[in-house]
Amino acid sequence: MATTTYIPRLQQKYREEVKAALMKKFGYKTIMQVPRLVKICLNQGINGAVSDKKLVDIAVDEMTRVAGQKAIATMSKKDISNFKLRKNMPIGARVTLRGTNMYDFLDRLVAVSLPRVRDFKGINEKAFDGRGNYTLGITEQIIFPEIDIDKVTKIAGMDITFVTTANTNEEAYELLKELGMPFKNMKKD
Repeated sequence: MATTTYIPRLQQKYREEVKAALMKKFGYKTIMQVPRLVKICLNQGINGAVSDKKLVDIAVDEMTRVAGQKAIATMSKKDISNFKLRKNMPIGARVTLRGTNMYDFLDRLVAVSLPRVRDFKGINEKAFDGRGNYTLGITEQIIFPEIDIDKVTKIAGMDITFVTTANTNEEAYELLKELGMPFKNMKKD
């Protein structure tokens, strides 16, 4: 009995279509020069986490459901007396996705979650950092189908950072566009 290994749809698309398209567009000499997606980092800061510790636990649980991988609480790095914040207090949740989980999350984000945003017209193409990474801010966690709207106690946003091996913003833009990211004004070729 032969066992088949699971390969996410977008990972297969990257191997078969995206690499070839990027090699043709940028004229790379070798396949190893083609930029690739390294990881996706989800980060959520919790407003009011200092006064209510349960908010962090709820955020970690929601983030785990959204990502399909265990999230961890982020801790404060220093004391800030004005905010009643002490060092090593839980103030948020984060998770880093790589490999199969990363491609599965990206597929769900592009195909299911982003279209659920009210009045969605695409994502901003100006949020690149100059080194080939892209950060997307989401204002409501309820766009993810894994979150049960009836059980949500507090609406919270999150940052999703796509880390690539691209050297320029243009290379990263083309990589993410080829993987299906719905940018607002698709640049004319």
